[in-house]
Amino acid sequence: MIPSVETLIVLVVVTAVLALLLLSIYSIGPTQIGLVRKRFGAKLPGDNPVAFLGEAGYQAEVLMPGLRFKLFLSYAVTKHPWVQVPAGQIGVVIAQVGHALPIGAKSAVYKPEFGDFADLRGFIENGGQKGVQRPVLSPGTLAPIHPVAFLVITQPEVFGVPVSSDLSALARKGRLTFEAFGLEEKQLQVTRIAPHPTEGGKVLDMIGIVTALEGEPLPGGDIASRLGGFTDIEKLESSAGADAATDARLIETILGNQGDKHGAYQDFQKFLELGGKTGLQHDPLLYGAYNLNPFLVRVEEVPMLVVEQGQVAVIKAYVGLQSQDTSGVDFKFGSLVRPGHRGIWQEPLRTGKYPINPRCYQAVIVPTFIITLNWADVVSQAHNLDAQLKQIEAKSSEGFHFAIDLQVQIHIPDTQAPYVISMVGSVANLVNEVLQAAVGNHFRNKLQSMPAVKFIASRETVQQGAFEYVREELAKYRVETRGVYIQAVVLPEQLVEVLTQREIANQEVETYKMQRSAQDQRTETEKARGTADMQADLAKSQVGVDIQTNRTAARKMEAQGEATFIEQTGAAQGAQVRSVGLARAEAYERQVAALGQNATALVNAVEALSKSTVPFMPNTLVMGGGGDGGSLGGVMALLMRQLDAGLAQKPAPPQVSESELK
Repeated sequence: MIPSVETLIVLVVVTAVLALLLLSIYSIGPTQIGLVRKRFGAKLPGDNPVAFLGEAGYQAEVLMPGLRFKLFLSYAVTKHPWVQVPAGQIGVVIAQVGHALPIGAKSAVYKPEFGDFADLRGFIENGGQKGVQRPVLSPGTLAPIHPVAFLVITQPEVFGVPVSSDLSALARKGRLTFEAFGLEEKQLQVTRIAPHPTEGGKVLDMIGIVTALEGEPLPGGDIASRLGGFTDIEKLESSAGADAATDARLIETILGNQGDKHGAYQDFQKFLELGGKTGLQHDPLLYGAYNLNPFLVRVEEVPMLVVEQGQVAVIKAYVGLQSQDTSGVDFKFGSLVRPGHRGIWQEPLRTGKYPINPRCYQAVIVPTFIITLNWADVVSQAHNLDAQLKQIEAKSSEGFHFAIDLQVQIHIPDTQAPYVISMVGSVANLVNEVLQAAVGNHFRNKLQSMPAVKFIASRETVQQGAFEYVREELAKYRVETRGVYIQAVVLPEQLVEVLTQREIANQEVETYKMQRSAQDQRTETEKARGTADMQADLAKSQVGVDIQTNRTAARKMEAQGEATFIEQTGAAQGAQVRSVGLARAEAYERQVAALGQNATALVNAVEALSKSTVPFMPNTLVMGGGGDGGSLGGVMALLMRQLDAGLAQKPAPPQVSESELK
């Protein structure tokens, strides 16, 4: 049976209605939203692309997950994913609806009512503005954000439907990425400040230097923004109390980070409300992870200031209060100031780690240990300050060229380090500009004023003179000199040859002396050997000497006794003879008186002959003739008589027994 026309019409209408109903029902997934676009209606006011009062275009209300009905003839619905920010990354929000930004503004004011931008109507009603939103979406955020009202930029994709023609063209070509907004991949990651490992297993401490891209301009003369300026330093200096304004307290206050007031630049709205200015920021970021808006904040990682043991850091401040010189009128090499003022701080930073902004403060590391500097090809590994120092080349008065290796030890007291840096700028300048010239010129002048040989011979004296000179020169810069040492002297070849020949001659002389000494020693040795060999004979002769000595002593004592005896005997005999003579003289005198002189003489002569042993007849009879023969005979008779008398008076020689000879 063929259906009637009316039936066909009804079927067509029912089918059309069913089809229309089916086309008007939308299934929104659990992580999707439905963007509704009204086909017909009044024109949207202004330049907002989203309708809030039923105008034609994209509607403010979106369809949430589930089955949703929107009449196909009046509305078109497109599905879009919820905004999802991956872990370790951030999402940057750009509003395409709202009030226009004020002239000069780079980002929109944020209010707590905006939440995570999922409530579009609340955003508009609370005065939301177009453009870059100051907060960012944190890692792991999952939110049903209106895809036309907001664009959300993440590293994997850009969420939303761009309104501008250039971005729409890129979106249609599938090339709408973060790069289209001038961002880099790293900028859409969570900013992490952490130590950096280096070669050799060491770790380099880091800080983050922040530059704000929005805010009020810096006051004239300032190069960095610090919340509240330096009014806290002024209050400390003007406050009473012994510990209120010490240099250590001022340094602690300056280095104190105020990032807690604005979440370390994460709450950029709070940062601006507290008076944060655009440009370089005084307070750096410390270790941690930060969700920073790349359109508003740029971060540069730099090494943290680390002052090792045996060092101090002299700070040159480019920010702070006006300079107030504390060095005194006698110091003519710049100004020293208290911490918190512009200039060179009078108090250095000692051993420690300091999160100080190197764009605001320049730290000059000054070693306070004893610095050894080598004027040679050797470079000290401890500091490398003598890398540019070379051998000192000088010329003697005769024109000989010398190369001198020198070592100088200096010390910079920590309390004098700010003065030293104020005078020379750095320790490298002290070495290369001051010390190198002073030492080199001293040795050149000294060597040129004396003969080469004298310089070599008086090396210790020259070294002591150099020490005194360098000490006086460095004392002008408040640096102590601990030692000046001549390590080696490279002599010219001609002088080396002359000195070598001279030394050879000297060595030969010494050799001859030693040979002579050896011969003398040999002689003494041979003498000692001969003495040892004759020791037995020497002992025997010594005994003989002792015997003879004792015998001589005995004979001497005997002779002395005999002499004494003879002396005593002679004295007695003399007395006897005198007595006898006197008696005889008296008797002769009486005989003469009694007998007469002639008779007395005859009587005594006869008496003497009778007592004498002399024979009346001579023992020797010399007979002679006349003439000279008689005289010769008389002489011979006299000689024979004397010979007989001598033989009679001579004692017999002493007899020595055989035992005494042994």
